[in-house]
Amino acid sequence: MSEQQKINYWEELFRLRDEDRQRLKNGVKVIRGKDVPLENNRQGLMKWYLHPSIYTTALRSLIVYVQEIPPGSRSGRLHTPGGESIYIIKGKGHTIIDGVRYDWQAGDALNLPLKRDGIVVQHFNDDPNEPVRFISTSNNWVDCVGVDRGAGFEQLENSPDYKPEEG
Repeated sequence: MSEQQKINYWEELFRLRDEDRQRLKNGVKVIRGKDVPLENNRQGLMKWYLHPSIYTTALRSLIVYVQEIPPGSRSGRLHTPGGESIYIIKGKGHTIIDGVRYDWQAGDALNLPLKRDGIVVQHFNDDPNEPVRFISTSNNWVDCVGVDRGAGFEQLENSPDYKPEEG
């Protein structure tokens, strides 16, 4: 008997439904910024609030993070599908999307277009003295169509602030 024949997939849907209901009932509803660690990764300095690998929250349909760019620095350069909305919380800088510069400052919103072949994007802090901080949100398409999300997902350049763990 094959593995597929051992599972009743109709009943499996009900099991998954019950898991979802339990997660919605018991999942974290308020994510406190003070409890979210600052992560140093290839894209820079980030705090993850909602992520495809975080299963303790009530909501999993979004990807939400706060990114900080130190004075005069920049994020990594990324090829991504786009489809991301960014609100600038603090600072001033610019973003390069497919070679075109877009200037922004605190209080502005930046929309990264969703394109079939993706976009290349990088954020810059234009202030030599103050950090930039922004919040980004996008749909969690990872669970539906995979991490490439149909357009590819590649780190093209690391943030200069990335400090890989020595191992």
